[in-house]
Amino acid sequence: MLTPRLAQFAAVARHEHVTRAAGELAVPQSTLSRAMVRLEADLGVELFARRGRTVSLTPAGRRFLGSVERALTSVEEAAESLRSDADPATGKVAFGFLHTLGSETVPALIRAFRADHPGVRFALVQNYGEAMLERLRAGDLDLCLTSPIPDAPDLVTRALDEQRLRLVVPEDHRLAGRRRVRLEEAAEEPFVTLEPGYGMRRIFETLCARAGFTPRIAFEGEEAETLRGLVAAGLGVSLLPPPTVLRPGVRELEVSSPRAVREIGVAWLDGHRDTPPVAAFKEFLLRRRGHLLA
Repeated sequence: MLTPRLAQFAAVARHEHVTRAAGELAVPQSTLSRAMVRLEADLGVELFARRGRTVSLTPAGRRFLGSVERALTSVEEAAESLRSDADPATGKVAFGFLHTLGSETVPALIRAFRADHPGVRFALVQNYGEAMLERLRAGDLDLCLTSPIPDAPDLVTRALDEQRLRLVVPEDHRLAGRRRVRLEEAAEEPFVTLEPGYGMRRIFETLCARAGFTPRIAFEGEEAETLRGLVAAGLGVSLLPPPTVLRPGVRELEVSSPRAVREIGVAWLDGHRDTPPVAAFKEFLLRRRGHLLA
């Protein structure tokens, strides 16, 4: 109830004259006078000492003015930040993506996008799929790249590409000399894998079920490269996306059966209106369908 009258109060206090303040605000003088009377009644204190149309602040009015000016400044700064983020040329995109896409794929995407949109800024968030979807729903993200692609009524998703997964084994493993293996050939091996909640964990468990076995989990982690390190140390085998750089001590084997891929897609909130920079980046991602990971 007080908020609409704060700017009016600040104008009257600044001019110390109701008529001049009304002219600045483009409201009738009588309307402004009544608004100040109601404001004082709501607060239960006198804010002005009146001498005709000239007014001066009371001690209570001076204390209130300091708080009002800080509040109005904060609101204006927030509004300016929103306007800046929505600017087509220099606005901001809050973009989330999987850890495994952070070292090469996402930097390449942003570099290609900024060739035509050099002033657009990015707030980048790396996380696992479920955590990113939570931040998407909370309004912290505009778009996110995730896998598996979620099926939820409040989200819009589009498949963009798929990535073949590899069985990663120590270099001295019995299967290390092979180029291709069936996943069932590793059924008795200890596995190192990502923790529950990661999309790659769900994909891994689904593929093992299709291969006819329940995996024996030896270690769980949060980073694919950490898992490769555990494999190199001889602590198990793992099913992972291909690495950016080949790691010594392991062999990356193609999986011939079942078809071992993870589908990568983009997600955003249904019904959410995009700012111009977000709309431009979304269109850019959709145009790269089928060669996102090239």
